Amino acid sequence: MNIQVVPEHKLCSVAPLYPCNVEKREVELVLVKDQNGVQYTSSSIVSPTPTNPSQVSDPGGPPGSSGEDERETWGKKMDFLLSVIGFAVDLANVWRFPFLCYKNGGGAFLIPYILFLLIAGMPLFYMELALGQYNRQGAATVWKICPVFKGVGYTVILIAFYVGFYYNVIIAWSIHYLFSSMAYELPWLNCGNKWNSVNCSDPKEKNITQHRGLHPLLQPVERCEVLWKGAMDGIRAYLHIDLNMLKKPKVWIEAATQIFYSLGAGFGVLIAFASYNKFNNNCYRDALLTSTINCVTSFVSGFAIFSVLGYMAQKHGVKIEDVATDGPGLVFIIYPEAISTLPGSRFWAIMFFIMLLTLGIDSSMGGMEAVITGLSDDFKILKKHRKLFTFATAFGTFLFALLCITNGGIYVLTLLDNYAAGTSILFGVLIEAIGVSWFYGVDRFSEDIERMMGFKPGLYWRLCWKFVSPTFLLVVVIASIVTHTGLELDGYVFPYWSEVLGWGVAMSSMMFVPIYAVYKFLSMPGTFKERIAYCITPEHEHHLVKEGKVRQFTAEASDGGRRRCVGGEAAGLGLKPPPSTLRLP
Repeated sequence: MNIQVVPEHKLCSVAPLYPCNVEKREVELVLVKDQNGVQYTSSSIVSPTPTNPSQVSDPGGPPGSSGEDERETWGKKMDFLLSVIGFAVDLANVWRFPFLCYKNGGGAFLIPYILFLLIAGMPLFYMELALGQYNRQGAATVWKICPVFKGVGYTVILIAFYVGFYYNVIIAWSIHYLFSSMAYELPWLNCGNKWNSVNCSDPKEKNITQHRGLHPLLQPVERCEVLWKGAMDGIRAYLHIDLNMLKKPKVWIEAATQIFYSLGAGFGVLIAFASYNKFNNNCYRDALLTSTINCVTSFVSGFAIFSVLGYMAQKHGVKIEDVATDGPGLVFIIYPEAISTLPGSRFWAIMFFIMLLTLGIDSSMGGMEAVITGLSDDFKILKKHRKLFTFATAFGTFLFALLCITNGGIYVLTLLDNYAAGTSILFGVLIEAIGVSWFYGVDRFSEDIERMMGFKPGLYWRLCWKFVSPTFLLVVVIASIVTHTGLELDGYVFPYWSEVLGWGVAMSSMMFVPIYAVYKFLSMPGTFKERIAYCITPEHEHHLVKEGKVRQFTAEASDGGRRRCVGGEAAGLGLKPPPSTLRLP
């Protein structure tokens, strides 16, 4: 068979031939038959023998990646999904969302909540999963796509470390209550304990007084009637619709804040978890599934919470707003008291605190994974001694957590809960969204996703990433600062110095963003423009800066003085201008 090789300049007479990244394959021609002088053949592509073990199990990777260090992957897809769901569905789904829904118009609160889920929550969730999966790195080193923003990686890592200080204490409380529930009699059923105050009242004596004169067979019936009536009153209070509440800006701010904290974007956990996915995993489907499950869980948990609050209000003869609360007081005071009055109270108490333990521990483990993966990917010595580093991280959080179990520990916990992951985490995700959408480029990010999954994100997602989500985050950050008031816990107003300390904790993480940006700029070689170019150009394209070509810059074009976006990276929504480059002097 004669094979004629045509010169490259004769292959196309319409347009010049541009090089394209096509993988070279060997083709095997097999003679099938020879009939009347005509040869019939069949062809097949010969699969190349992989030289790197990592190419066998997980083909593909971001540009500039090397196969020197094979990255672990999840054993099963379900492992990843359950880990992400376990992190997102945490204690806040039980003790915060139902109370916010109740006090902000009931069912009307779902309108801004679902709206912000669609325009900000899901897009940011999707963005973090795709960012981690494509680059196969933790929260810090993932910013090789735009080195000047690496400081935001350290910001979210430090925030996750701070959260571990007090979140582990809540898990410890759950363990303590769990083992206390295994006693012959629940400890909080009587007032004979050393922690009881003078205002303690014995539930048993109340029940004897209330049931006095009733036949013993009627007492369980009367108790069930109270439980049922109170539960229905609580559910009605939870689902009541007050559309007038939507006129208050505070309702919209709290809905926006809650959807953000509920999904858990910005803690570096989603990036860390997704970095262990296979390169072609469908993270788009994972984002829709896990974020939907998280929000549905928050809504359903409200039925369990307010049925109990309604029962407690009915039992004590007070209004629901008198017993409705959020935070640790709900799950460690109100709920245990309600459970103690039910038949089989020990069993229900054990089940309840097992639930709290499982809700807390997977979220806490996710936060630690963000710290460990983020730093070990950045510092090779930590990756080499990962087990020792993991132990040091866990033991360090344990030592700091001891501050939260002192006599004033609840005040330390409240301070950290409000400042360690408050405005700082909102600020971190705002910078993250700006870095990906405006500096790395929505077009390039969409191409990365197409390379992984075979399709580009739709116009809706690109609009949200570029305009809606950053605007949403900016408004929430400003609102959280403007509407901030002094801390108060059970009538105790925190002193001024504690507020200063709290803002110092918040600023300690946020300062990594400008400090690292300045450091990166000063450490780069070349002129002012070249330094900026190095800072905003992906590391695997730094050779283009040396050649005087910068894709991210917007330069004056030579045709008529029009401004055009170089390389189409910042154009954003799929509109690719004519190719151009900026020549650095």
